[in-house]
Amino acid sequence: MGYLGNILEKCGEYCILMRRVFSRPEKWSIFRKQFFNEADKLVINSIPIVAIISVFIGAVLVIQSANNLENPFIPKMYVGYLTRESLVLEFCSTMVALILAGKVGSNIASELGSMRITEQIDAMEIMGVNSAGYLILPKICSTVLFNPLLMLMSYMLGLVGGGLIVLITGIINFSAYMDGLMFCFNTYYIFYSMVKMSVFSFIITSVSAYFGYYAVGGSLGVGKSSTTAIVISSGLILVSNLMLTQLMI
Repeated sequence: MGYLGNILEKCGEYCILMRRVFSRPEKWSIFRKQFFNEADKLVINSIPIVAIISVFIGAVLVIQSANNLENPFIPKMYVGYLTRESLVLEFCSTMVALILAGKVGSNIASELGSMRITEQIDAMEIMGVNSAGYLILPKICSTVLFNPLLMLMSYMLGLVGGGLIVLITGIINFSAYMDGLMFCFNTYYIFYSMVKMSVFSFIITSVSAYFGYYAVGGSLGVGKSSTTAIVISSGLILVSNLMLTQLMI
């Protein structure tokens, strides 16, 4: 009962924090400045790692698909088709979100945790500033709005990575790969993946911000809050992925 009570207490604190976060900003000019600063720090700076991983995963998917479709009666274009579907349905949203949970989540939790233990957040509260709204709302808005574009970039680079490995190795004919990419293309899957990415981004940012905002125990507490934020947000991403897939597909 004590463990369950602790979980319910954390959920209550999280909800109260989110209510404070989504209160109206006192100065929209400050919010706008913070919004673009956070977009640069949390989204733009994530482009290199997402790009590199996407290219290599696209290449790996092509190799695996080609090696598993050795039956001569199965057209080789299905290699491109399977690569495209794997990227758009799971990798470019769920797998990229799990990567961002480690990179972005730890960044947010450690930043807010450091501000908490150095009493910067307390100083904001004393001055009458809504510290939750000032520090967390721009992070949530920037990631929820821009991370779906990061997903689209990952999708395109994954297809490019698959095309490059086809050209380099000749594992299948390049025209067959392109035919597979265009075969039975469903634009709804793009929308579905972007919606998932927005939901995952909210989970990553809000959960990481919660654990950082309430960090205690000095530098060790900041490290613990970062680790906990990554673990919890990753678990919630997987659960929400199951729910969204059931609802939308």
